[in-house]
Amino acid sequence: MKMKKFSFFILTLIASQVAFSQNTDSTSKKGSLSITGSVDAYYRYNFANAKDSMHTNNYTSFTNSHNSFELGMASLKTDYTIGKVEAVVDLGFGKRAEEFSYNDNGTLTAIKQAFVVYSPSDKVKFTMGKWFTHVGYEVPDAHLNRNYSMDYMFSYGPFFHTGIKMDATVSNNFGFMIGVANPTDFTTASFAKKNFIGQLHLVTTNSKLNAYLNYVGGKDISNASINQFDLVVTETVSSKLSIGYNGTIKSAKPDGGSSASLWGSALYLNYDPSSVFGLTVRGEYFGDKDGVAGFGTDIIDFTLSGNVHIGNLTIIPEFRLDSAKDPIFYKNTDKLSPTAKSTGSFILGAAFHF
Repeated sequence: MKMKKFSFFILTLIASQVAFSQNTDSTSKKGSLSITGSVDAYYRYNFANAKDSMHTNNYTSFTNSHNSFELGMASLKTDYTIGKVEAVVDLGFGKRAEEFSYNDNGTLTAIKQAFVVYSPSDKVKFTMGKWFTHVGYEVPDAHLNRNYSMDYMFSYGPFFHTGIKMDATVSNNFGFMIGVANPTDFTTASFAKKNFIGQLHLVTTNSKLNAYLNYVGGKDISNASINQFDLVVTETVSSKLSIGYNGTIKSAKPDGGSSASLWGSALYLNYDPSSVFGLTVRGEYFGDKDGVAGFGTDIIDFTLSGNVHIGNLTIIPEFRLDSAKDPIFYKNTDKLSPTAKSTGSFILGAAFHF
């Protein structure tokens, strides 16, 4: 009942703002259109070289292959703004897009984002539709990440939300977001209970330190109770060095069952000695002893990625080591069950954007 009242409040607030400003927006205006896009591809080789083609020793998103050249995703994004209204359509094609919209079928799998925005002022905006999640450090588009492979927190956290939200800028140092959405990663969810989403954003006066406290909570599609708190901190130390941190904790309580939880923590060190070359080291600890993500063990991910910039093209050579407390990885000699606690991989990624 509280969630329904909150949804009604947001809708009423939007309607009142539209009615108040309709006279000022009724005159003919010329809008602005921007078109951007990206393409990415990769090659991955797992050093364990497991014989079984079902076991690539990859448990994170978008790189589930071995000794194969793969297309990632071709994206095309249009953004049209006129007055206080904005419409965004972000389409993606390829395996990466299909994995991202894994609950959708048909043409819906190609819609990464589609939403409309109404901004009654420069401090408040309302968004309705489907958009990338606010949770986590990494994002779905390859050219926006410094590591090509994804971490465990991204892979087993929210991908996107479909609903309505309000973003507010209180001052130069503080802003927040609140909203109501379908259960995580569902574009359509008739009869399902809705989730509450929120974010607090703090930034220092010099804009070098940003902190985001994120939340998603409610019922999932199976009616289990979900609560996730997530923290992202970024700091620009110098023109050549920046640091990122992501920590998350998620609890899940099935209907009539007992509560379980997972947590993760990752540190990103980004070093750019020149405009042509950069390095990123990612270290992640993913704790899933309760099996919320299906592992029942804890995993460490250590990734070293290079970023070679040639105009709008970024070439990403990457070495990755995954290690678990229990054997979850397959050796070349394993046939039925995994016997290895660690595995190494090499990835060569290429991402172009325009």
